[in-house]
Amino acid sequence: MSFKCGIVGLPNVGKSTLFNALTNSNKAQAANFPFCTIDPNVGLVAVPDYRLLNLAKISKSKKIINTTISFVDIAGLVKGASKGEGLGNKFLSHIREVDAIIHMIRCFDSDDIQNVNQNVDPIRDLEIIETEMMLADLESIQKRLEKNNKKNIEDKQITILQIALDCINNEKDISILKNQFSRKELNQSGLLSVKPKIFVCNVDEKSVQKGNNYTKNFINKYGDDNTLIVSADIENQINELDENERKNYMEMIGLKATGLDLLIQKGYKILQLDTFFTSGPEETRAWTVEKNCTAPKAAGEIHSDFEKGFIRAETISYDDFITNDGWINSKTNGKMRLEGKEYIVKDGDILNFRFNT
Repeated sequence: MSFKCGIVGLPNVGKSTLFNALTNSNKAQAANFPFCTIDPNVGLVAVPDYRLLNLAKISKSKKIINTTISFVDIAGLVKGASKGEGLGNKFLSHIREVDAIIHMIRCFDSDDIQNVNQNVDPIRDLEIIETEMMLADLESIQKRLEKNNKKNIEDKQITILQIALDCINNEKDISILKNQFSRKELNQSGLLSVKPKIFVCNVDEKSVQKGNNYTKNFINKYGDDNTLIVSADIENQINELDENERKNYMEMIGLKATGLDLLIQKGYKILQLDTFFTSGPEETRAWTVEKNCTAPKAAGEIHSDFEKGFIRAETISYDDFITNDGWINSKTNGKMRLEGKEYIVKDGDILNFRFNT
Protein backbone atom coordinates (compact mmCIF):
# COMPACT_ATOMS: atom_id res chain seq x y z
CA MET A 1 0.00 0.00 0.00
CA SER A 2 1.11 3.54 -0.66
CA PHE A 3 -0.32 6.29 1.46
CA LYS A 4 -1.20 9.79 0.34
CA CYS A 5 -0.53 13.02 2.24
CA GLY A 6 -2.21 16.28 1.26
CA ILE A 7 -0.34 19.54 1.93
CA VAL A 8 -2.81 22.25 2.97
CA GLY A 9 -2.63 25.77 4.37
CA LEU A 10 -3.38 29.39 3.65
CA PRO A 11 -1.99 30.92 0.44
CA ASN A 12 1.73 31.75 0.32
CA VAL A 13 2.80 29.74 3.36
CA GLY A 14 5.24 27.59 1.34
CA LYS A 15 3.14 24.56 0.33
CA SER A 16 4.31 24.39 -3.28
CA THR A 17 7.92 25.10 -2.30
CA LEU A 18 7.79 22.19 0.16
CA PHE A 19 6.09 19.96 -2.42
CA ASN A 20 8.85 20.71 -4.96
CA ALA A 21 11.48 19.91 -2.35
CA LEU A 22 9.84 16.68 -1.18
CA THR A 23 9.27 15.37 -4.69
CA ASN A 24 12.52 16.82 -6.07
CA SER A 25 10.57 18.43 -8.87
CA ASN A 26 9.30 21.73 -10.13
CA LYS A 27 5.78 20.45 -10.78
CA ALA A 28 4.18 22.89 -8.37
CA GLN A 29 4.18 26.48 -9.50
CA ALA A 30 5.44 28.52 -6.56
CA ALA A 31 4.39 32.13 -6.99
CA ASN A 32 3.77 35.07 -4.71
CA PHE A 33 0.01 35.42 -5.03
CA PRO A 34 -3.04 33.49 -3.79
CA PHE A 35 -4.52 30.56 -5.74
CA CYS A 36 -1.39 29.98 -7.81
CA THR A 37 -2.10 26.24 -7.53
CA ILE A 38 -5.57 25.37 -8.84
CA ASP A 39 -5.48 21.66 -9.70
CA PRO A 40 -3.60 19.57 -7.12
CA ASN A 41 -0.07 18.51 -8.01
CA VAL A 42 0.73 14.90 -7.14
CA GLY A 43 4.22 13.52 -6.60
CA LEU A 44 5.17 9.90 -5.88
CA VAL A 45 8.25 9.61 -3.67
CA ALA A 46 10.37 6.58 -2.78
CA VAL A 47 10.51 6.09 0.99
CA PRO A 48 14.17 6.08 2.08
CA ASP A 49 15.11 2.99 4.14
CA TYR A 50 18.74 2.11 4.87
CA ARG A 51 17.74 -1.52 5.50
CA LEU A 52 17.01 -2.11 1.81
CA LEU A 53 20.63 -1.65 0.72
CA ASN A 54 21.92 -3.89 3.53
CA LEU A 55 19.49 -6.66 2.58
CA ALA A 56 20.23 -6.32 -1.14
CA LYS A 57 23.99 -6.69 -0.56
CA ILE A 58 23.49 -9.93 1.33
CA SER A 59 20.97 -11.33 -1.19
CA LYS A 60 23.02 -10.01 -4.15
CA SER A 61 19.78 -8.58 -5.55
CA LYS A 62 19.64 -7.23 -9.10
CA LYS A 63 17.08 -4.58 -8.11
CA ILE A 64 16.09 -2.56 -5.06
CA ILE A 65 12.49 -1.34 -4.89
CA ASN A 66 11.40 1.13 -2.23
CA THR A 67 7.87 1.49 -0.99
CA THR A 68 6.32 4.85 -1.90
CA ILE A 69 4.40 7.79 -0.49
CA SER A 70 2.32 10.30 -2.48
CA PHE A 71 2.34 14.01 -1.71
CA VAL A 72 -0.51 16.17 -2.98
CA ASP A 73 -0.03 19.95 -3.20
CA ILE A 74 -3.52 21.35 -2.56
CA ALA A 75 -4.16 25.01 -3.30
CA GLY A 76 -4.34 27.60 -0.53
CA LEU A 77 -7.56 27.76 1.45
CA VAL A 78 -8.98 30.99 2.82
CA LYS A 79 -11.61 31.93 5.39
CA GLY A 80 -14.99 31.13 3.84
CA ALA A 81 -13.64 28.25 1.72
CA SER A 82 -16.46 25.97 2.89
CA LYS A 83 -18.88 28.47 1.31
CA GLY A 84 -16.88 28.67 -1.90
CA GLU A 85 -14.57 31.59 -1.10
CA GLY A 86 -11.45 31.47 -3.26
CA LEU A 87 -11.92 28.14 -4.96
CA GLY A 88 -12.68 26.49 -1.65
CA ASN A 89 -15.22 23.77 -2.39
CA LYS A 90 -13.06 22.27 -5.11
CA PHE A 91 -9.97 22.30 -2.89
CA LEU A 92 -11.81 20.79 0.07
CA SER A 93 -12.93 17.89 -2.12
CA HIS A 94 -9.28 17.15 -2.92
CA ILE A 95 -8.50 16.85 0.80
CA ARG A 96 -11.14 14.11 1.18
CA GLU A 97 -9.03 11.81 -0.99
CA VAL A 98 -5.87 11.80 1.17
CA ASP A 99 -4.93 9.52 4.09
CA ALA A 100 -3.25 12.24 6.16
CA ILE A 101 -3.15 16.02 6.14
CA ILE A 102 0.06 18.05 6.32
CA HIS A 103 -0.81 21.48 7.70
CA MET A 104 1.76 23.93 6.32
CA ILE A 105 1.93 26.92 8.65
CA ARG A 106 3.71 30.21 8.13
CA CYS A 107 6.21 30.85 10.95
CA PHE A 108 8.45 33.41 9.27
CA ASP A 109 8.45 37.16 8.61
CA SER A 110 9.00 38.43 5.08
CA ASP A 111 8.45 41.69 3.26
CA ASP A 112 8.85 39.89 -0.05
CA ILE A 113 6.28 37.09 0.35
CA GLN A 114 2.69 38.28 0.48
CA ASN A 115 0.66 37.35 3.55
CA VAL A 116 -3.11 37.05 3.15
CA ASN A 117 -3.45 38.23 6.76
CA GLN A 118 -2.07 41.40 8.33
CA ASN A 119 0.39 39.62 10.59
CA VAL A 120 2.04 36.23 11.19
CA ASP A 121 0.02 34.11 13.62
CA PRO A 122 0.35 30.34 13.11
CA ILE A 123 -2.29 29.45 15.72
CA ARG A 124 -4.89 31.69 14.06
CA ASP A 125 -3.96 30.38 10.61
CA LEU A 126 -4.40 26.74 11.67
CA GLU A 127 -7.74 27.56 13.29
CA ILE A 128 -8.95 29.12 10.02
CA ILE A 129 -8.14 25.93 8.07
CA GLU A 130 -9.54 23.61 10.74
CA THR A 131 -12.74 25.66 10.98
CA GLU A 132 -13.26 25.56 7.21
CA MET A 133 -12.80 21.79 7.16
CA MET A 134 -15.24 21.40 10.06
CA LEU A 135 -17.83 23.61 8.34
CA ALA A 136 -17.42 21.56 5.16
CA ASP A 137 -17.98 18.41 7.24
CA LEU A 138 -21.08 19.94 8.83
CA GLU A 139 -22.65 20.68 5.45
CA SER A 140 -21.79 17.20 4.17
CA ILE A 141 -23.18 15.47 7.29
CA GLN A 142 -26.44 17.40 7.20
CA LYS A 143 -27.04 16.50 3.56
CA ARG A 144 -26.23 12.83 4.08
CA LEU A 145 -28.47 12.53 7.13
CA GLU A 146 -31.49 13.91 5.31
CA LYS A 147 -34.26 11.33 5.17
CA ASN A 148 -33.98 10.65 1.44
CA ASN A 149 -30.22 10.11 1.56
CA LYS A 150 -30.07 8.21 4.83
CA LYS A 151 -31.47 4.98 3.38
CA ASN A 152 -28.36 4.55 1.21
CA ILE A 153 -25.91 4.69 4.13
CA GLU A 154 -24.81 1.77 6.34
CA ASP A 155 -25.93 1.88 9.98
CA LYS A 156 -22.37 2.23 11.30
CA GLN A 157 -21.70 5.17 8.99
CA ILE A 158 -24.93 6.83 10.18
CA THR A 159 -23.70 6.43 13.77
CA ILE A 160 -20.35 8.04 12.86
CA LEU A 161 -22.09 10.96 11.17
CA GLN A 162 -24.48 11.48 14.09
CA ILE A 163 -21.65 11.53 16.65
CA ALA A 164 -19.65 13.91 14.42
CA LEU A 165 -22.67 16.20 14.08
CA ASP A 166 -23.10 16.33 17.85
CA CYS A 167 -19.39 17.12 18.31
CA ILE A 168 -19.43 19.97 15.77
CA ASN A 169 -22.69 21.51 16.99
CA ASN A 170 -21.68 21.34 20.66
CA GLU A 171 -17.97 22.14 20.26
CA LYS A 172 -16.86 18.71 21.51
CA ASP A 173 -13.60 17.08 20.50
CA ILE A 174 -14.37 15.18 17.29
CA SER A 175 -11.28 13.02 17.75
CA ILE A 176 -13.30 10.83 20.16
CA LEU A 177 -14.45 9.02 17.01
CA LYS A 178 -10.95 7.54 16.70
CA ASN A 179 -11.49 5.64 19.96
CA GLN A 180 -14.73 4.07 18.75
CA PHE A 181 -14.16 3.28 15.06
CA SER A 182 -11.39 1.93 12.86
CA ARG A 183 -9.42 4.15 10.49
CA LYS A 184 -11.01 2.33 7.57
CA GLU A 185 -14.51 3.13 8.86
CA LEU A 186 -13.58 6.77 9.43
CA ASN A 187 -12.04 7.01 5.94
CA GLN A 188 -15.30 5.71 4.49
CA SER A 189 -17.14 8.54 6.23
CA GLY A 190 -15.23 11.10 4.14
CA LEU A 191 -14.93 13.43 7.14
CA LEU A 192 -12.03 15.89 6.91
CA SER A 193 -11.87 16.70 10.62
CA VAL A 194 -10.87 13.19 11.72
CA LYS A 195 -8.02 12.67 9.27
CA PRO A 196 -4.57 12.24 10.89
CA LYS A 197 -2.62 15.52 10.85
CA ILE A 198 1.00 16.63 10.79
CA PHE A 199 1.79 20.27 11.51
CA VAL A 200 4.75 21.69 9.56
CA CYS A 201 6.03 25.04 10.83
CA ASN A 202 7.76 26.69 7.87
CA VAL A 203 10.60 28.87 9.18
CA ASP A 204 13.48 30.89 7.76
CA GLU A 205 17.02 29.52 7.63
CA LYS A 206 18.19 31.00 10.94
CA SER A 207 15.28 29.34 12.80
CA VAL A 208 15.56 25.85 11.32
CA GLN A 209 17.54 24.35 14.25
CA LYS A 210 15.79 25.80 17.29
CA GLY A 211 12.63 27.41 15.93
CA ASN A 212 11.48 30.90 16.87
CA ASN A 213 8.81 32.63 18.92
CA TYR A 214 6.13 31.63 16.39
CA THR A 215 7.01 27.92 16.64
CA LYS A 216 7.33 28.08 20.44
CA ASN A 217 3.84 29.53 20.80
CA PHE A 218 2.44 26.95 18.39
CA ILE A 219 4.10 23.99 20.12
CA ASN A 220 2.98 25.27 23.53
CA LYS A 221 -0.61 24.98 22.30
CA TYR A 222 -0.50 21.89 20.05
CA GLY A 223 2.50 19.96 21.38
CA ASP A 224 5.42 18.57 19.43
CA ASP A 225 4.26 14.96 18.84
CA ASN A 226 2.85 15.79 15.40
CA THR A 227 4.76 19.04 14.81
CA LEU A 228 7.85 19.54 12.63
CA ILE A 229 10.01 22.61 12.15
CA VAL A 230 11.11 22.79 8.51
CA SER A 231 12.43 25.41 6.14
CA ALA A 232 10.91 24.75 2.73
CA ASP A 233 13.54 26.96 1.08
CA ILE A 234 16.39 25.00 2.66
CA GLU A 235 14.78 21.70 1.63
CA ASN A 236 14.74 22.98 -1.95
CA GLN A 237 18.41 23.94 -1.71
CA ILE A 238 19.33 20.51 -0.31
CA ASN A 239 17.62 18.74 -3.19
CA GLU A 240 19.64 20.68 -5.75
CA LEU A 241 22.92 19.28 -4.34
CA ASP A 242 24.60 15.95 -5.04
CA GLU A 243 24.93 13.43 -2.21
CA ASN A 244 28.31 14.60 -0.84
CA GLU A 245 27.45 18.28 -1.09
CA ARG A 246 24.12 17.60 0.55
CA LYS A 247 25.77 15.87 3.52
CA ASN A 248 28.30 18.69 3.99
CA TYR A 249 25.65 21.39 3.69
CA MET A 250 23.37 19.69 6.23
CA GLU A 251 26.26 19.34 8.68
CA MET A 252 27.15 23.01 8.19
CA ILE A 253 23.65 24.24 9.05
CA GLY A 254 23.10 21.63 11.78
CA LEU A 255 20.41 19.51 10.09
CA LYS A 256 20.41 15.84 11.11
CA ALA A 257 17.62 14.76 8.74
CA THR A 258 15.80 16.15 5.72
CA GLY A 259 12.21 17.30 5.86
CA LEU A 260 11.24 14.28 3.73
CA ASP A 261 12.73 11.85 6.25
CA LEU A 262 11.06 13.62 9.16
CA LEU A 263 7.68 13.77 7.43
CA ILE A 264 7.79 10.08 6.56
CA GLN A 265 8.67 9.16 10.14
CA LYS A 266 5.75 11.22 11.43
CA GLY A 267 3.47 9.85 8.70
CA TYR A 268 4.25 6.24 9.55
CA LYS A 269 3.68 7.01 13.22
CA ILE A 270 0.32 8.75 12.93
CA LEU A 271 -0.98 6.29 10.32
CA GLN A 272 0.37 3.33 12.34
CA LEU A 273 2.27 1.72 9.49
CA ASP A 274 5.03 -0.90 9.39
CA THR A 275 7.43 -2.09 6.70
CA PHE A 276 8.23 -5.69 5.78
CA PHE A 277 10.66 -6.89 3.13
CA THR A 278 11.05 -9.55 0.49
CA SER A 279 14.65 -10.26 -0.50
CA GLY A 280 16.27 -12.57 -3.02
CA PRO A 281 18.59 -12.62 -6.06
CA GLU A 282 16.08 -10.87 -8.34
CA GLU A 283 15.05 -8.04 -6.03
CA THR A 284 14.92 -6.68 -2.52
CA ARG A 285 11.69 -4.82 -1.94
CA ALA A 286 9.96 -2.88 0.85
CA TRP A 287 6.21 -3.20 1.45
CA THR A 288 4.01 -1.01 3.66
CA VAL A 289 1.26 -2.49 5.83
CA GLU A 290 -0.84 -1.28 8.74
CA LYS A 291 0.34 -2.23 12.22
CA ASN A 292 -1.08 -5.51 13.52
CA CYS A 293 -1.39 -6.79 9.96
CA THR A 294 -1.70 -10.59 9.72
CA ALA A 295 0.60 -12.61 7.47
CA PRO A 296 -2.14 -13.38 4.87
CA LYS A 297 -3.02 -9.66 4.62
CA ALA A 298 0.66 -8.84 4.13
CA ALA A 299 0.86 -11.51 1.43
CA GLY A 300 -2.13 -9.84 -0.25
CA GLU A 301 -0.08 -6.63 -0.63
CA ILE A 302 2.12 -8.56 -3.07
CA HIS A 303 -0.71 -10.32 -4.91
CA SER A 304 -4.32 -11.17 -4.05
CA ASP A 305 -3.64 -14.85 -4.94
CA PHE A 306 -1.00 -14.97 -2.18
CA GLU A 307 -3.63 -14.03 0.38
CA LYS A 308 -6.31 -16.38 -0.98
CA GLY A 309 -3.98 -19.38 -1.12
CA PHE A 310 -1.86 -18.54 1.92
CA ILE A 311 -0.27 -21.56 3.64
CA ARG A 312 2.45 -20.06 5.81
CA ALA A 313 5.22 -17.48 5.85
CA GLU A 314 8.93 -18.13 6.18
CA THR A 315 9.95 -15.33 8.54
CA ILE A 316 13.27 -13.83 9.65
CA SER A 317 13.75 -10.63 11.62
CA TYR A 318 15.91 -7.95 10.03
CA ASP A 319 18.62 -8.24 12.72
CA ASP A 320 18.79 -12.03 12.37
CA PHE A 321 18.95 -11.82 8.57
CA ILE A 322 21.90 -9.40 8.77
CA THR A 323 23.70 -11.27 11.56
CA ASN A 324 23.37 -14.63 9.79
CA ASP A 325 24.16 -13.32 6.33
CA GLY A 326 20.91 -14.23 4.63
CA TRP A 327 18.33 -16.96 4.24
CA ILE A 328 20.48 -20.11 4.28
CA ASN A 329 22.49 -19.39 7.45
CA SER A 330 19.41 -18.01 9.20
CA LYS A 331 17.61 -21.29 8.54
CA THR A 332 20.65 -23.39 9.55
CA ASN A 333 21.02 -21.44 12.79
CA GLY A 334 17.36 -21.76 13.69
CA LYS A 335 16.50 -18.09 13.08
CA MET A 336 13.91 -18.71 10.36
CA ARG A 337 10.40 -19.37 11.63
CA LEU A 338 7.35 -20.80 9.88
CA GLU A 339 4.38 -18.61 10.77
CA GLY A 340 0.69 -19.29 10.10
CA LYS A 341 -2.45 -17.26 9.40
CA GLU A 342 -2.61 -15.70 12.86
CA TYR A 343 0.91 -14.29 12.78
CA ILE A 344 1.15 -10.51 13.23
CA VAL A 345 3.81 -9.07 10.93
CA LYS A 346 6.53 -7.07 12.70
CA ASP A 347 8.33 -4.03 11.31
CA GLY A 348 11.51 -5.22 9.58
CA ASP A 349 10.38 -8.82 8.99
CA ILE A 350 11.81 -10.49 5.89
CA LEU A 351 9.07 -12.76 4.54
CA ASN A 352 8.74 -15.49 1.96
CA PHE A 353 5.17 -16.68 1.43
CA ARG A 354 4.10 -20.21 0.65
CA PHE A 355 0.71 -20.45 -1.01
CA ASN A 356 -1.55 -22.59 -3.20
CA THR A 357 -2.69 -21.20 -6.55
